[in-house]
Amino acid sequence: MSAVPAAAEVVRSPEPVRFGEALKFWLKLGFISFGGPAGQIAIMHRELVEQKRWISERRFLHALNYCMVLPGPEAQQLATYIGWLMHRTWGGVVAGGLFVLPSLVILTVLSWMYAAFGHVSWVAGLFHGIKPAVSAIVPQAVWRIGSRTLKNPARTPWLWVIALASFLGIAWLKLPFPLIIGGAALAGVLGARVVPAQFAGGAGHGAAEKSWGPALIDDLTPTPSHAVFRKARLARVLAVAALLWLLPMGVLVATQGWDATLTRMGWFFTKAALLTFGGGYAVLPYVYQGAVEQFHWLTGPQMIDGLALGETTPGPLIMVVAFVGFVGGWTRQVLGPELLFLGGALAATVVTWFTFLPSFVFILAGGPLVEATHGQLRFTAPLTAITAAVVGVIASLALFFLLHIARDVPTPGWPVDIVSLAIAAAAAVALLRFKAGVIPVIAACALVGMGLRLAGIS
Repeated sequence: MSAVPAAAEVVRSPEPVRFGEALKFWLKLGFISFGGPAGQIAIMHRELVEQKRWISERRFLHALNYCMVLPGPEAQQLATYIGWLMHRTWGGVVAGGLFVLPSLVILTVLSWMYAAFGHVSWVAGLFHGIKPAVSAIVPQAVWRIGSRTLKNPARTPWLWVIALASFLGIAWLKLPFPLIIGGAALAGVLGARVVPAQFAGGAGHGAAEKSWGPALIDDLTPTPSHAVFRKARLARVLAVAALLWLLPMGVLVATQGWDATLTRMGWFFTKAALLTFGGGYAVLPYVYQGAVEQFHWLTGPQMIDGLALGETTPGPLIMVVAFVGFVGGWTRQVLGPELLFLGGALAATVVTWFTFLPSFVFILAGGPLVEATHGQLRFTAPLTAITAAVVGVIASLALFFLLHIARDVPTPGWPVDIVSLAIAAAAAVALLRFKAGVIPVIAACALVGMGLRLAGIS
């Protein structure tokens, strides 16, 4: 008896998903979301589109395209969007919150280990190897974002000019990051009128090409009533969001004062959250300018170490801000010298709250409104220009990291650290030429650094 051909099999639509079942998946996702936004989005696509069929390919890509228009971590916002689409506001809050919570807990523990034991020889050796790896990872981000945005220079010269201007502006002229983003957005508005073809690419992910069978939220499934734009609902969401920002900020001002470290962290990372066009790497220069150069919450080398920890933990890369908060709270002793860990943990929590609150607001309040305008050039052209500027900004960050490791501990007889540069070159080859994963590269470099430190070579 012959088997029934696969093409003839009847594929049933999935059963409705209970809130508890969805909660279990979002919790699992929070612990397995490694690999940066590309890896995290790939995990969600495999689980939600191909296997569980909670949402169709087209609806998934439509949600992703919308999230890419917004500032903030696109993968976390995509999880929030799908959770909101399936189970209303609480579904979005749970999906987005559990995407972040495991990373916050893990990074808080790792940050404590770093602050308390970072001076130990073998631990210092690990980070001595990790720094060159990070200096190779950032150029990889330049290549990834640049290849998507900066096409043939002959066809998109404006975008190349914007990228170069942003690089010079932040690396040479030391212009504030918000000014660069604002200038790029203005260039996009003008470019859409003068040379619209150069700004038509946007940040989309294209059209769906595959079908994995009927989905719970399928191509023709009507938009749920809670996802339809209503002015009254928008006003309610914005009012609640304002309250969720004002209450903790008011408590910080009342108990700590406006000039206190925790209060300044809350205000600074609120601004950072509104400027993260292009993902976590894009906001790092702004965080560096504020946390290292302006407020001195941590040092440049510590910032590189924090980025390495962020790369090796689940969750969005922007979670590196939790490390910044913890180290800042620890060094500033925000709760006194007897409560260093609690002070650092509180600072990490404050920073995470004010960084991610806007992401939830963008989805829960703006989803129904912005979704209707996605794909229109007058909205996507500024984003395209901002993304081009982000390429230049991240390139400046890559240059900073490379210069730092080169000058870290000069090799005897050389003006630079030859060992660190060699590790960075090997990591770059592994990432760009052999497409090795970020975590294996960081782990290998860390072991090399520890071995060299224990052998007394570096």
